Amino acid sequence: MRDILGERDDAIPDRPTRVAEPSRESQLPKRFYETAGVVEEKGVYAVVLDGRSVRTPGKAKLVFQSGIVAQAVSDEWAAQSARIDPMTMPLTRLANTAVDGVATDPQAVKEDLIRYAGTDLLCYRADSPDALVQRQRERWDPVLDWAQTALSVRLILAEGVMHVAQPTESIAAFGFHVNAVEDAMELAALHVMTSLTGSAVLAMAVYKGELSGDAAWALAHLDEDWNIEQWGTDEEAEARRANRHKDMMAASLVVSAGE
Repeated sequence: MRDILGERDDAIPDRPTRVAEPSRESQLPKRFYETAGVVEEKGVYAVVLDGRSVRTPGKAKLVFQSGIVAQAVSDEWAAQSARIDPMTMPLTRLANTAVDGVATDPQAVKEDLIRYAGTDLLCYRADSPDALVQRQRERWDPVLDWAQTALSVRLILAEGVMHVAQPTESIAAFGFHVNAVEDAMELAALHVMTSLTGSAVLAMAVYKGELSGDAAWALAHLDEDWNIEQWGTDEEAEARRANRHKDMMAASLVVSAGE
């Protein structure tokens, strides 16, 4: 290998990227404000930094129908240290997406949510071991029963990962409930929960108040938790899951607050 690449230059560090690449933290914007708060303006709530309204990347003013959500966003800004890290601000990121993205094309988001119902996580069951099969049946079936009763959505189960086509009338029924969501913030939250869980039914159950965000999260990770029980986990996987959980809790806060 040395013959092909030539002799190594001792002046080059063993890991030159550590010299060439700045740290992620150093690339984050510096905190430019002293205080964060909430101001009520004409029936809506604006997050302010040193008295000035926060704006989205698209320069829209960030306001909320819910004072609870606005305060939670303000708390995210207040919790920043010397630099502002968007990854620690799931509600702010969700709000930016809702205002700059979802509000401009809500139909595309709704269509994506409806497509998820055609491949819902809760419909794809393990064929073994028996204990996992039983756990899925005990914990997932009640949610599907609720969907059939409350949403008129009857979904067909399948073993393994082979796709099973869902009844057209069930997808249409689910679409009725999705299309009834008019608020961009709620729609964005519903999409986040669906994406994180892989289940449009679980997300809708949180939206309708049937499940808490934590309950839906646990149901969505039933298989993963089973594997952890058998084989354990690692720190990186735990960190990724913790970050996704924060996004889930931010989205569930939005819908539970009636945003």
